[in-house]
Order: sequence, then structure tokens, then C-alpha cells
Amino acid sequence: MNYLEKYEEWCTNEAFDEATKKELLELKGNDNEIKDRFYQDLEFGTAGLRGVIGAGTNRMNIYTVGKATQGLANFIKKEKGEDRGVAIAYDSRHMSEEFSEMAALCLNANGIRTYRFESLRPTPELSFAVRELGCIAGIVVTASHNPPEYNGYKVYWEDGAQIVPPKDKEIITEVNNVLDYSEIKKITREEAEAKGLYHTIGKEIDDRYIEEVKKQSLNMDIVKEMSDNMTIVYTPLHGTGNIPVRRILKEIGFKNVYVVPEQELPNGDFPTVSYPNPEDPKAFELALKLAKEKNADVVLATDPDADRLGVYAKDPKTNEYVSFTGNMSALLIGEYILSEKKKRNLIPANGAMVSTIVSSNMTKAIAKEYNIKLIRTLTGFKYIGEQIKLFEQNHSYDYLFGFEESYGCLAGTHARDKDSVVAVMLLSEAAAFYKKQGLTLWEQMINIYEKYGYYRETLATMTLKGMEGKEKIKQIIEKLRNTTIENVGKFKVIEIRDYQNKTTKNLITGEKGETTLPTSNVLYFELENDAWCCVRPSGTEPKIKFYMGVKEKTMESADKDLEELKKAMLAICE
Repeated sequence: MNYLEKYEEWCTNEAFDEATKKELLELKGNDNEIKDRFYQDLEFGTAGLRGVIGAGTNRMNIYTVGKATQGLANFIKKEKGEDRGVAIAYDSRHMSEEFSEMAALCLNANGIRTYRFESLRPTPELSFAVRELGCIAGIVVTASHNPPEYNGYKVYWEDGAQIVPPKDKEIITEVNNVLDYSEIKKITREEAEAKGLYHTIGKEIDDRYIEEVKKQSLNMDIVKEMSDNMTIVYTPLHGTGNIPVRRILKEIGFKNVYVVPEQELPNGDFPTVSYPNPEDPKAFELALKLAKEKNADVVLATDPDADRLGVYAKDPKTNEYVSFTGNMSALLIGEYILSEKKKRNLIPANGAMVSTIVSSNMTKAIAKEYNIKLIRTLTGFKYIGEQIKLFEQNHSYDYLFGFEESYGCLAGTHARDKDSVVAVMLLSEAAAFYKKQGLTLWEQMINIYEKYGYYRETLATMTLKGMEGKEKIKQIIEKLRNTTIENVGKFKVIEIRDYQNKTTKNLITGEKGETTLPTSNVLYFELENDAWCCVRPSGTEPKIKFYMGVKEKTMESADKDLEELKKAMLAICE
């Protein structure tokens, strides 16, 4: 069935409600828009759905969410997990509440118990709830940091992490086997509650989650000692972080916490930002204005589902606030945790840190310093969560810390996804700890660079929308895959790793081998002098992403090299 035939079906089939038909009939004659909405089914990828809200097969709506949930229900029934149930959370985006309710009732109609949060909650708390309640699965309705027109649907399994192979493929198969929207089972909330299938959760889980987060604190006494002299500015960017972040900071002893008033309350329009992403400097404009008024020590922002953390801290030399990348803030937290645990002889003999292949190479130096194992995974925190599960199953390592470059980290194992609530707590605690020593967080970051080397990283993206964009992204990756690239700018290529074809090739020795990570459409170029580049298509947006990093002896030389590397890599792809 082509896109026009699909469009006509949605306009006429009784399976679709009148509001959906009305929205689509208003598009009559707008071929480009119809094509974009129906040229493909919104892909249920390896974590779930993400797309623009609207009517159509390539959009987020109650029908595409229903189809995904029916497929998940079919899989859960095969696993005989109906009674264990599914935990469900949602964020502040448009339709999040409706999609989460629809998902719960579809599961209930299939005889599966659900535990849905009474109101919006952070993604890491959903991850916690899955294990705390003994559920077989979890769902969180969020599009993370995407623009306001997006929403998404992420699936977690019983270990509290997002689904990974082979479960992801098995669930995707079940979703794809739902060929007709009439197959989506329905039940009313009243019926579901009467059958004991629909349960509402809230405060009790909140309290247990916060208690687990607090257990990660290393110097609560110093926080209380320094609290009168510490000022924190925080913004939840209209998302879910406001209540849990303020609560954790208050409970560990911080007094002077100022929340950006214009961004405090949940709002799916994200009216003060074009892009609710703590990676974007524009998202910090209001927070930095407030920080200057309050002379804040640290400025923090969490994304709408509160799993990512953005950070600014003051450089006392310039008296200006300096942005931390996701690598920098995570490395600072990781160094703080490990140095404090080493002081107290709390680093286990089999301690491990987990990071991704596109995160900073400084992890290698830190792992060597503290004599711990470094494990690197593919991009996506679900793979870090998977490692925690494997450690517990085979008793191989004790998890100490994990992070990915995209502003997400996890201390502790209470959750199996990145957790900005625990990150806020530890970063603020570290700020108090170092302030007692006369240091700002920025000065401590420089100390870390001086200790290990100036590892600097960046990310470049190309946005290519629609069917044509998807094809262009494919062409760029294939061009890189089929061309032997010996140099990227001034940097000689040492080894090329193709995770799609599971091959490695050392360009110096000619030696060939196999990659050990799961198959993924990723190309990695190991360069001389501890530099590197990595290319992959985004799994959640119409983008191709270029990650890269360098190491130098000074900040200035590292930043210069990084800019040259970025230009050279993008030029190869033109």
C-alpha cells in the first residue's frame, strides 16, 4: 500500500476517530505533508517510538502508541508476565498523559496488570519503579530533549534498563505483527480498576526512590557545613525535574536553591526555549541571568524527563560562567566519587566504570589511576544498564559509575538509566566539597585536566528530514564505509572499526579482526595521539552524528586541534 492509499484508509476507516479524520482531510491536496505522514510506519526501534505528534502512520498518536503497546502485550503474554505487570510514567509533553493512559488500558485489556504514576515523573524513577515493584516491563512516555512537536515511548524490561538484544528484536517482531489497528484491544478505566488490573502509584515510590538516591551521597556533613555559603540556580526546563531535584537538594542540606520561575512549571510548549535541551546554551539564558543576580556557585538544568543534566560554573579569573560538556560534568562527578572512595578504601578489587565508545578517552586514564576495569559499550545508556545486570548475574565486577557523552550519568544501581537527580545531588555536593578547599567546580575541572591531560570532545550533526533525508544519511554512511580513509585532517588513521559489518582494520599493520560489541550502524576511526572520530545516524532524530575527541597538553592546543578535526571530518562527508 503506497502513502496515498494509506492516507485514504485513515480518512475513511471506522477504526479511526472523527478528530483524526478531520485533521487528515484538511491536508487534502498537500501532497508533501501527506507523503511525510504516510511514507513509512513510525519505526518501533530498539528502544521504542519517537516522532512528531499528529495523525498518520509516521506520527505519534493513540493508534501508533496502541499498536506498539499491543505488540508489547503480545510479547509479555508469551513470557507469562501478566501478573507481574508494567510500570508506566510520563513527562510534561503534549499528549504524554493521554498516551500513557492509553498504553495502560491496552495492557489491561490484554489481562496485564499496570502501575501508572499519578502525575508526571522522571525517567530514572520509572527505571527504579520497574525493579522496586517486580514488574516484567516499564513504559515511559517522553521525547526526552526533542523539540515541542515531538513525543516518544520507551520500553524497559524487568532489570529496569531499556530493552536490549535479543528482547528488543523479539518485541519489535510482535509490534510489526500487529497489521491492523482493529487488533488493538480496549477497555475502560472503570472496567480495568474493577478487575484489579489498573493501579495508581505515587508518593510511596517517590519516597523509596529518593532514599536510594541519598545513599549515593559521600559528604553530607560538608554540605551542611557549607550550605549557608553555597548558592545553586536550577531550571527543570518546564519538565519533570522540579519536585525531585528540589527535594533531594533540600534533604541533603542545601538551603540556597533558586529555581528559574519562568521555567519552573511543566509546559509541553516549552515557551521559554525553542529546544528543551541542556546541551543547548540557549536553554540556559534565563538560568544564567538569575545566577548573576544571586552570585550562584553552580547553574544546573535538567531536560523534560530529567535524565540529562547540563552545568555551568564560575571561572573566578573572568568572573563568567563556563559551560561544561556532558563528558566534563560526568568526569568531574566520576573523579569525585572515585577519589573519595579511594581515601576511605572503598574501591573494590573488582570495581568497574562503564562508558560508551563515543565518550571521552579520559576514562582510560581515570580507570588506570584507580586500578579499576573500564568497559565501553555502544551509544545508548541501555547498554550501560545491561552491564550492571551482567555484573550482578555473573559476579564479575562491582559497578562504580557510568556515563555517556550526551549529558547522562548514573551513580549507584537504584536505576538502570541515566539519572539527573542523583547527578544534581553529587555535582552540588562536589561543589560544596571543593568550595571548602577554596576551589570552584571550574578550577577543579582544570585540576582534572592537569592531572590526566586535556581531553576535549565535540559533536557535529547534519539534520536531513523526510524520505530524501533518510536516503542521504544512508549514502553518507555508505560512502565512509566503502572508502579507505587514511587521514582525517592532520591526524593519521590508526584503525577503522565497522560495527555494522563487525570488522576492524589496522591501517598501520594491515591486521584485520572483529568487533566485540553488538551489530550497529556505526563507524569508528581511531586516530594517532589519542584522537578519534565516530559516525552514526541518530536513533531518535533525522540526523547524522559526528563525534570526535583529541588530547593535548593545554586547553588552547586541544581546542584548536578539535576544531581542525571537526572541519576535516565534515569535509570528508560533503
